[in-house]
Amino acid sequence: MNKKKILAIQGSFKNNGITSTMLKYAVDESQKAGYDVEYIRLHDHRIEYCKGCRKCFETGECVIKDDDMTQISKSFKDADVIILASPVYWANVPAIVKNLFDRMSGTSMEETNTFPKPRLSGKKYILLTACNTPMPFATFFGQTTGLKKAVKEYFKTSGISCIGIVVCDNTSKRKGVPSVKLNQIQRLIRKI
Repeated sequence: MNKKKILAIQGSFKNNGITSTMLKYAVDESQKAGYDVEYIRLHDHRIEYCKGCRKCFETGECVIKDDDMTQISKSFKDADVIILASPVYWANVPAIVKNLFDRMSGTSMEETNTFPKPRLSGKKYILLTACNTPMPFATFFGQTTGLKKAVKEYFKTSGISCIGIVVCDNTSKRKGVPSVKLNQIQRLIRKI
């Protein structure tokens, strides 16, 4: 039996912040469960900006070949589950995560005359995120809803279904990830 492949993507600039800590915990739990895990910290890679040429929708691959996106796209295709860790920046994903989504457009979907046709169907994802605003205000004032909407739209259009989402709020007042959030992450890893 083949082991499931997990792609863990760190979209936070901080290596030891709340979001990164959540992802490292998810990686540890995935490895304990026997999964093969590839860890990508986006800020360690050279990722050019999308040029909007739209060629990728025809070919399934980005025309920019002299950066690290070719390998990152391959990792997406090879993975069974993607765990994305992204902090909230102005009620959305950080620029580097948005750029990842833009550059993955053709890998993720094919344009048709009606609705986009997903190219990554059958995969699943987990979203781990953190914001400074305490709950329930993070939801009421849209701090986490904007990020969740952007992430859900990307994965839905790609054909990738959601296992679950963990939000750690009020991070400016926290010294670490609360055990209740670690338990939520552990439960999601068990669902893989």
